[in-house]
This record gives sequence, C-alpha cells and structure tokens, in this order.
Amino acid sequence: MTEKSRPAPHPTPTARTAERLGDAMMRLKARLRTESGLHTTGLSSTQLAVLARVVREGPVTAARLAQTEHVSAQAIAQSLAVLKAAGLVHSTPDPGDGRKKLMSADPAAARLIERLLDGRAAFLTRAIDRIVAEDPGADVEAAIGLLERLAAVDLTDGGPEKRHPRDPAR
Repeated sequence: MTEKSRPAPHPTPTARTAERLGDAMMRLKARLRTESGLHTTGLSSTQLAVLARVVREGPVTAARLAQTEHVSAQAIAQSLAVLKAAGLVHSTPDPGDGRKKLMSADPAAARLIERLLDGRAAFLTRAIDRIVAEDPGADVEAAIGLLERLAAVDLTDGGPEKRHPRDPAR
C-alpha cells in the first residue's frame, strides 16, 4: 500500500472536537457577517478588522496594525489602500518619526463599525435568549472563557501539552 492510498488514521476524540469547534466557529463567523450587515459594506472581513482596529487604537502606524492583526505589512498596506480610497481612513506624518505615517479613522468609519457591532450584538443577544437554558450565564461564560484561553494559548514554549483526561491518546 502506498503512502497516498493508506486510509487516514482514526482521529482522536480531541481531534474530532477540534474539527467540530473550527467548523462551528466558521459557521458562526459567517452568520455574524450576514446578520451585522457586513456584506453590504463592500469591504472584506480583513479590511473591516483593520478599520475597527484603527477606530479603536488610532492614530496608529501600519506596523502596529500588522502586529496586532497578525498579518504581514503587505496585507495591511493593501487593506489600508482600500480604506483610504473609500475615505474611511487617512494618514498623517508621525510627529515622533517623520518617516512613519499615523493612520486615523474618519468619523464615518467609527459610525460604520458601531453599526456593524450593534447588528452583531443584537443577533447574538436574540440567539442567546432563544437557545440558552434558563441560566445563560454559566454556559455562555464557560464557552467564552474557553475561546479566550484557546485564542491566547502559547504553543511555542516547547513545554508538554496538557493532556485531556478523556483523551489518553494525546
């Protein structure tokens, strides 16, 4: 049997959970884009994420945006070019270093981001009210805590991975 024709190994319970979580997050993200009205803006998710960061943190350098968004300087430059062309951001020389530019949001950008966030929050509020049990706090707070810890985990330290008690295969 060749390497390519071998059947895939049976995924561990943790791998199946990871796949389900990834799928659920992608579906929720797509639903949030639709419910918030993101599709009506003509901007990509990446461009809107950059715009939201400029609204929250501006004035800010492109290098800082690339760092906080975990993307390349080229990706930030492309997003900023679109946002500038749309009149949503503008640049001014950095008073501390004239070689750098500071990106600031137009007031229309702040209103756009607020509208999108309000739409997303309204959908999530209605959805939580509809599907979560009588005490929504416990389930939702536990899920949020888990997602925050997953987003913040540092797997580059070379230390042993924490084993899940129900998954001895790890």
